[in-house]
Amino acid sequence: MGDSHTWTAAPSAAEHARSVLAASWSCAVTAEGGREEFVGAHTVAEDGRVTLAVPEDSTLVAAAICAPRGEPSAVLEFADVAPVPLRSRIRARLWIAGRFAAGDGRLEFEATRVVLRRASGAVVVDLDEFAAAAPDPLATAEARLLTHLADCHPDAIERLTRLVDPDSLHGAVRVQPLAVDRHGLTLRIERARAHGDVRLPFHAPADDVARLTERMHALLAQASAASCPRALQRQRTDGDG
Repeated sequence: MGDSHTWTAAPSAAEHARSVLAASWSCAVTAEGGREEFVGAHTVAEDGRVTLAVPEDSTLVAAAICAPRGEPSAVLEFADVAPVPLRSRIRARLWIAGRFAAGDGRLEFEATRVVLRRASGAVVVDLDEFAAAAPDPLATAEARLLTHLADCHPDAIERLTRLVDPDSLHGAVRVQPLAVDRHGLTLRIERARAHGDVRLPFHAPADDVARLTERMHALLAQASAASCPRALQRQRTDGDG
């Protein structure tokens, strides 16, 4: 499989949660008045506080005004969706429970509990760690980067499979990029009736797109030097399969 990597760090739960929040364009809000979906309506402060711009007739305004003082009154939900068409595209979900304070046509949200659910399970994120964490520096560029890799460089993706344990490729019909962050690239390996994910860590963190380009070139060079696995079994698929 070639040389092993020396950089094995991954985003913490707090960093992952802040990255989901930074990259999300929409959110769902559940409150006493029901559930509402908002697109392009929220902003995020440096400490992770969410502010929501809502119509005056939104039931959330009434719920915020009528909620018992000091009691959690709403839950915000954000979905982390893979930008590349895949099976099971939701990579993570973020729930933030707390209460709204109404003012000037905007609702400021004070979090009392943060829960991140990933493939490995759900974890409660410490509120102080959530406030102090920064989003991954590639979070807002990830969609563009991954779709470019998938659409324009399928040969590079196939070459990167040389870094994957051959057992993980058994029965594979398609490999696509699932995620990228400053610590590494994750590939989705799809089989006829199942799928799995493999992470390829970078040798050092990539704190911007220029460094990411260098890290990807290093991975590809390592893959070129590795022995080539058996060709992936291929099949024609329509849509996401």
